[in-house]
Amino acid sequence: MTLSLDLTTDATRDALRARAAAPVKGELIGLTREELAEALVSSGVVPERQAKMRVQQLWHWLYVRGVSDFADMFNISKDLRAELAKHFTIARPEIVEEQISSDGTRKWLFRFPPRGAGRPVEIETVYIPEEGRGTLCISSQVGCTLTCSFCHTGTQKLVRNLTAEEILTQLMTARDRLGDFPHRDTPAGAIVPAEGRKISNIVMMGMGEPLYNFEAVKKALLIASDGDGLALSKRRITLSTSGVVPEIFRTGEEIGVMLAISLHATNDDLRDLLVPINKKYPLKDLIEACRSYPGLSNARRITFEYVMLKDVNDSLEDAKALVKLLRGVPAKINLIPFNPWPGTNYQCSDWETIEKFADYINNAGYASPIRTPRGRDILAACGQLKSESERMKKTERLALEAMMIAGHGEA
Repeated sequence: MTLSLDLTTDATRDALRARAAAPVKGELIGLTREELAEALVSSGVVPERQAKMRVQQLWHWLYVRGVSDFADMFNISKDLRAELAKHFTIARPEIVEEQISSDGTRKWLFRFPPRGAGRPVEIETVYIPEEGRGTLCISSQVGCTLTCSFCHTGTQKLVRNLTAEEILTQLMTARDRLGDFPHRDTPAGAIVPAEGRKISNIVMMGMGEPLYNFEAVKKALLIASDGDGLALSKRRITLSTSGVVPEIFRTGEEIGVMLAISLHATNDDLRDLLVPINKKYPLKDLIEACRSYPGLSNARRITFEYVMLKDVNDSLEDAKALVKLLRGVPAKINLIPFNPWPGTNYQCSDWETIEKFADYINNAGYASPIRTPRGRDILAACGQLKSESERMKKTERLALEAMMIAGHGEA
C-alpha cells in the first residue's frame, strides 16, 4: 500500500509538528569504531579518556549480544545508559509485515525514515533456510535504477539509497526474529558459538544495485564481518552486481567478500535488453574486471547468475557460448529458474531444457547448480522483491517541510 499524508487533518499536522519538535537522536549502529568514539565524545556523553573502553562495551552489546535498548547494557552505569538513550538510538526498523512461505522461507517488509524521500520508505528482506546453512538476502536501495527487464524490483523507481545502519539492521532484526543472538541472560564474557547460527550466510542480492551505494554497503559489510562483533566470515558474504565495472576491483580490494555477477546473457545484444547497464559496461569490460578481481582463485570463485528464460537464453548454443565467455575465469554458474511476477512477459524454461543446459556446463568443468525456487508463494524468490514506496514530488516535500518548520495550520 502506498503511504500518503493528508495535511488537511488536525491529527496529521499535530503528529508532524511533534515529530519536528522532537530532538533528532544520533544513530550508533553502522558507525565505525572511530566514528562511534567521535560521536560519544562530541555529544559530551563520554570523556575522551574513556572513549576506547566505551566503544568496546557498546560494540559488544550491539553486535555480539544484539541488544536494541540501552537499558539492557548491564555493565554500564544507569546514569550513563540514560545519557546514551537521551542522545542516541539503537532501535530496530519497524516490521510492517512478516510472511512465511510453505517452504520455510521468510520475508520481512521493513519501514525506515524518509531521509529526503518525503515519506517513510519500505524495503524487503528474505531469509532462506537450507540444509546446513541459512542465507539472508539483504537490500541496499529502496527501488532500483537498472530496469532489468526480467526483474520485478526493476519496475520500482529508485527512491533512495539505504544507510549503513539500515543495511545492518536488516541482518540484526532477522537475527532477533530467528533467535540468533545470545539470550539476554547469557553470562557476560561467555563464549558464544559461531556454529549453529540460523543465519550463516548473507547475500547482497535484495532490492537495488549494491555498487551504486558503495560506501554504505562497504561500511555495513566490514562491520558484519568484524571478528569481535557479528563475525560473519567474508567467504560467507556474497555481493551481487549487475556489472558496475569501475567498482568491482574496489569491492575485492576494500571489502574482500565473494563476488556474484548477474550475467543472464552471453552476447551484448541480448544483455543490452535483459540488463541495460550492459550498454554502459559491455561484456568485454565486465569479464576483464572479473579476471582482475583481487583474491580470485579456484578456492574463491566468482559466481555467475544466469536466469533461465524460455526461448530467450536457454538453448544449447547459449550454453556453449557461456562456457566460451568464461573460459579461464575461476567460476561457478548458478542457473536460476525464472520466478514469475505480475505483469511479466517472460516464462521459465522447461525443466528438461534447464537440465540439459546444466549438463553441458558441468561437462565443460564448471559447477552449475540449479537453484531451487524458494518462497514463490510469497513473492520472495530471486527477482521478485519490491515495495510500494515512492519518492514524494519536490513540491510536496517542500510544502511538508515548510509546514513542519513554520507550524502552518495552527489555530
